[in-house]
Amino acid sequence: MSEDLQHPDSAENKNYGADSIQVLEGLEAVRKRPAMYIGDVGMKGLHHLVYEVVDNSIDEALAGYCSHIEVAIHTDNSISVQDNGRGIPTAMHTKEKKSALEVVMTVLHAGGKFDKNTYKVSGGLHGVGVSCVNALSTKLLVTVEREGKIFEQEYCIGAPKYAVREAGISDKTGTRVHFWPDATIFQETVYRKEILEGRLRELSYLNKRISITLTDLRELDEAGAPYVNHFYSEGGIIEFVQMLDKNGNRNPIIAAPLYVEGLDEASNVMVEVALTYNDDFKENIFSYVNNINTIEGGTHVTGFRTALTRVFKSYGDKEGLFEKAKVTVEGDDFREGLSAIISVKVPEPQFEGQTKTKLGNSEVSGVVQTTVARALEAYLEENPKEAKYVISKIVLAAQARVAAKKARDMVQRKTVLSGGGLPGKLADCSERDPERCELYLVEGDSAGGTAKQGRERSFQAILPLRGKILNVEKAMEHKIYENEEIRNMYTALGVTVGTPEDPKALNIVKLRYHKLIIMTDADVDGSHIATLILTFIFRYMKELVQNGYVYIAQPPLYLVKKGKEQEYAYSDEQRKDLVQKLGGGNDSSVTIQRYKGLGEMNADQLWETTMDPSRRTLKQVTIDSAAEADRIFSMLMGDEVAPRREFIESHAKYAKIDV
Repeated sequence: MSEDLQHPDSAENKNYGADSIQVLEGLEAVRKRPAMYIGDVGMKGLHHLVYEVVDNSIDEALAGYCSHIEVAIHTDNSISVQDNGRGIPTAMHTKEKKSALEVVMTVLHAGGKFDKNTYKVSGGLHGVGVSCVNALSTKLLVTVEREGKIFEQEYCIGAPKYAVREAGISDKTGTRVHFWPDATIFQETVYRKEILEGRLRELSYLNKRISITLTDLRELDEAGAPYVNHFYSEGGIIEFVQMLDKNGNRNPIIAAPLYVEGLDEASNVMVEVALTYNDDFKENIFSYVNNINTIEGGTHVTGFRTALTRVFKSYGDKEGLFEKAKVTVEGDDFREGLSAIISVKVPEPQFEGQTKTKLGNSEVSGVVQTTVARALEAYLEENPKEAKYVISKIVLAAQARVAAKKARDMVQRKTVLSGGGLPGKLADCSERDPERCELYLVEGDSAGGTAKQGRERSFQAILPLRGKILNVEKAMEHKIYENEEIRNMYTALGVTVGTPEDPKALNIVKLRYHKLIIMTDADVDGSHIATLILTFIFRYMKELVQNGYVYIAQPPLYLVKKGKEQEYAYSDEQRKDLVQKLGGGNDSSVTIQRYKGLGEMNADQLWETTMDPSRRTLKQVTIDSAAEADRIFSMLMGDEVAPRREFIESHAKYAKIDV
């Protein structure tokens, strides 16, 4: 048991009873509109079910009553989550006239997190709770150990099969939830352990000294033992920021991360910040509110940036370190090469923004600003050598920013030679409503020519890209804006760099297409080009991904023919099925053509298989975890070979080699 856990006989623990569970509203709409509650009914929503249950256990940990959480993927793709917290109360709920456990499991927005005396802060973005998981599961079994007994109840699509009943005695406490997602609701019910690992790893860093275990019973080793991964962080977000820099191949220029912690008693807002500076030229800030990744930032990030700029500016001026710079130092310059984790715990968070992941509480900005400024001032005074290292980097950043601005201005300047500002290679569409327009980024002039012939000219535009675009992971910012292929993308899209809120943000007010479709060859080179494009978009046009505008085309891999019959296969499994269907399982009664390049198809075939909206398949690009995406892009596209080799070796079993 952790030293931080509350004593079982404490006043708070005794007060955690049936009447601590408050009811806000019913559960009726969840199955009718599941996406409103869990985001979607695809892979993201499927995994969100696990997060909702784990969040309950994390709430117990934040309150000081839980030290260990076990998550298991069972062989039938059901999920169980068990903790050693206090156990959900099972006594009769005064208002609802039934067990508090049944209330928690069957009523939306019912739980201890709505009672300030039970949980001062709680995880979860929407707070829909485990009852939402129950409603979207064909079966759910909950087991509670508390007060020396074991209690249980089983549900079918959210409805209890029997009243809460005693099932034995126990000297332990905790809750176990085992659920089976409803295949009639979800597009897919196969869990991916890598997705769960990413979130559980994140939670272990954000909640130090909490042990989290993931077991995958579907995956056994030679001895028959299941796959197990254990997550535990003694240092919390200090280790988090170190991990991000290590995986991103960024070398620190200060000895150790600065850690800041503080509780504002007036607002009950808890602030944790870990920051370091490295030899990179990008800013890497990841912010969290009650363990939720606030990908759009918010008042906590604003407070942090304000403190950072004010303290470093004051220190640099006092020490005369900016005098020889010959450029005006601005806010962005103080954050170049900065890696930081900002984690705040807010009793009543108010979220806003496109994805409801932007903190809006005004009081948090001042709390973070004061807390960070106080600690940073002390750090700079006590570490003058490292302070000068950072100031030197800030000066270099200011000089590079001026060069990058000149390059951006060149991108955005319209010239007569470029045809009213549009690149010469762009075959534009006639439609002017961005919601109906699509821009295909196509590899090479040959495939671009085929795409231009096969497209629907009214709403589909084609921009051929010459060879492999610049790897932006290794380039200075001004070099990126000087690259012709990248300049063409900016100009064709109609976007510019800089908004009133952020001079480096992408301005999409005049975006000309609401579908940006990456279409490359189905071979190794094509995959590499697609990865280079995605890296550029993630680093410099992330707003397009956040708004759901980025897609990847799925051209067919095979054409299977028998006589006059022919069908396209988009995977090896489909090819095998078509051989069975057309040739009775005999490869020699059918002809199989392997497409390695888009140029191998004629214009009609490309339209029919890859560009016709009524028949094509597009994969939408999303970012579920910004920190994990940053790690992967840095690792795959950076200079360090060892992490990339390790990644390739560990994922080799998923690869398909085409000879």
